[in-house]
Amino acid sequence: MSERKVLNKYFPPNFDPSQIPRQKKPKDLQHKVRLMSPFSMRCESCGEYIYKGKKFNARKETVEGEMYLNIKIYRFYIRCPRCSAEITFKTDPKNTDYVAENGASRNFEPWRGEEDPSGSESDPDDPMKALEDRTLDSKREMDIMDALDEIRTRNARSERVDVEDVLDRFSNEDKVIISSRMKIEEEEDEKQAKAIFESADGEQVRKLKEAEPDAIQLVNKSAAAMEIPSFKPSAVIKKRKNTAASPVVVVKKKKEEPKKNALSLLASYDDDSSSSSD
Repeated sequence: MSERKVLNKYFPPNFDPSQIPRQKKPKDLQHKVRLMSPFSMRCESCGEYIYKGKKFNARKETVEGEMYLNIKIYRFYIRCPRCSAEITFKTDPKNTDYVAENGASRNFEPWRGEEDPSGSESDPDDPMKALEDRTLDSKREMDIMDALDEIRTRNARSERVDVEDVLDRFSNEDKVIISSRMKIEEEEDEKQAKAIFESADGEQVRKLKEAEPDAIQLVNKSAAAMEIPSFKPSAVIKKRKNTAASPVVVVKKKKEEPKKNALSLLASYDDDSSSSSD
């Protein structure tokens, strides 16, 4: 019975390994590998956060034309788990880390907080360093003062410029054109001012030089103020007099005479007859 796990294989005596045909593989051949994300990143297309250590089925290839101290640099292709956008990153043997290349941005880069290794730490008590700092500061202040002086001189020149000096620089034809334009503009300004200060009848409105009247006087002069009843005692007395002098018509009622009956007529006839006989 043969072994289940064979470690040694049979090679015949006429075996020649040089006669085995070699496969020609392209240089940019990609291999399928299983890896974990080496750093936390964020997808640029959908904004999905990919944490460090998430597993992916990736494709690996060697970067052509890039090497560091004869060390090959590899590129890896993965896809976003949310939008399936392609993300690429490659190895960085210089910093012993990885670099996000396309499709994603790295959330944290540790080398950003590190100080520049080339710069040497300066001693605060170093007199030469302090002298250099003072000279740099003084040079910077001198440059600033020169720039301020130049700005001041430019402003002074612009303030001193007069209209006549500017006109002298032009030729006679240009002077005539400019002066005519200025006259036209002045005439237009005068027309606009007249149109503003003219009434509807065409009369020009002039500004009065009299003093401004008091507000109480204006109210007293207005017709509305005249219509307002005053509460003075003299006005009350006049009203009372007018009411007393007004004519009053007195109407007297006529007395009603009693109605005469037949008996009353006979009594009156007897009286009349007796008076006539006497």
